[in-house]
Amino acid sequence: MKLKVLIVAILLGASLQGCSLIPAYHRPEAPVDQSWPQGPGYKASSVGAADSAKSIADLHWQQFFRDPAMRQLIGLALTNNRDLRQAALNVDAYRALYRIQRSELLPTVDVNGSGSRQHLPADRAISGKDGTYGDYELNVGVASYELDVFGRIQSLDESALQTYLSTEEAQHSVQVGLVASVASAYLTWRTDQQLLQIAQSTMDSYIHGLNVMQSARSAGTTSDLSVRQARTLVDTARTKTLTYTRRVAHDMNALALLLGTHIPGNLPDDGDWTQRMIASIPAGLPADILRQRPDVRAAERDLIAANANIGAARAAFYPSITLTANTGVASAQLSHLFAGGQGQWTFIPQINIPIFNGGRLKANLNYSEIQKDIRVAAYEKSIQVAFSEVADGLASAGIYDEQLQAHRDLVQDNSAYLDLALNRFQHGVDNFLPVLDAQRNLFAAREELASNRLLQLQSQVQLYRALGGGWDDTQLASARHSEPHLE
Repeated sequence: MKLKVLIVAILLGASLQGCSLIPAYHRPEAPVDQSWPQGPGYKASSVGAADSAKSIADLHWQQFFRDPAMRQLIGLALTNNRDLRQAALNVDAYRALYRIQRSELLPTVDVNGSGSRQHLPADRAISGKDGTYGDYELNVGVASYELDVFGRIQSLDESALQTYLSTEEAQHSVQVGLVASVASAYLTWRTDQQLLQIAQSTMDSYIHGLNVMQSARSAGTTSDLSVRQARTLVDTARTKTLTYTRRVAHDMNALALLLGTHIPGNLPDDGDWTQRMIASIPAGLPADILRQRPDVRAAERDLIAANANIGAARAAFYPSITLTANTGVASAQLSHLFAGGQGQWTFIPQINIPIFNGGRLKANLNYSEIQKDIRVAAYEKSIQVAFSEVADGLASAGIYDEQLQAHRDLVQDNSAYLDLALNRFQHGVDNFLPVLDAQRNLFAAREELASNRLLQLQSQVQLYRALGGGWDDTQLASARHSEPHLE
């Protein structure tokens, strides 16, 4: 058995794995400013140095979100959310495609056996006698193994690897978005609950005022107009109460959809949920920080994959060499198959030299180069979008503190105004209309304070997301299987 023929063919193929025609990769310059925006809408403290030694992408979401109920809900979403599960399955799918492509770097060795018996008449038999003839074979061989002399298969392997890694970054991006979405939905739900409580307590106050006005009208000390004004406030508060009741129900439905399961009934609550989040942002250059975002990293992976495809398109211009070899035994009798002297072997090298193909190879190369240019533009656009999102977040962080303090002052002023109006009414100095006006203004101020506090918290969440925080490989591992061997 000429097994060494097969071994020589495999070793020859391995020794001829040659050069790479992939262009040298150079990361494009980030098309953004080298510093964060400055101006009246930004505060110097909005980009703090508290965590300057630590990347925001390495800041675990449990370190950023300190509310225990929010942590519990985010944990449920990371386990049950179907979008994240689909992203994990996409990673598995592209990992399988990468392994398929990588397998082409090695020859496929098969063992084939066959046997046949047939009866031939004398005029068809080689011996000139009729009879029953047999043919039995057992072979080990390599079929159509391409020698990657010019790196075509290696280029395709690199492209498949980068595409697989891009889907992995996309999974990171889905997790970042999911963490931020759950946090935002939770904050909206809690804020609407707070607004519902404000509306209910305000309606109770308005009902009390209406009763006072009706008593005054019965005593002849006020007019029907004043009673009607008091009643409109009650109706307004009742409408607001029903509106916030509906919004709370919608918030719960939206949150349950993100979680992928029902909202637990025993969520912890240990105080003021609005004061349990951190938002310290690391100092650094925009380009360095923005490249930590999973979507930017995915865009760069896609760019590297497109660059590798150029190498495969270039290699197609050069000759391709394939090897087919097998060795084994053959016999006319099954009982003699493994007897001495029954060995056989074949070795068939082939070379294909492209000469004329109607411009197909040139067009394919042009297409690959254009695809790279498209990926460059997509990568640059991803950085520009990231820079814009971070700039918006920094502007919000710089303004909301002062804006919220102004709203707190407004609530306090309206509360003091209501106290004064009630005091003047109780002492007979004024009628009840200033009290109604003060109640209406206080209700509006409390609503606006709660709404703007929600916007502030959501802006912190979005800034954390914009800077690439919130993903963690240890949690993604539960949705994935063993990693392929990457070289």
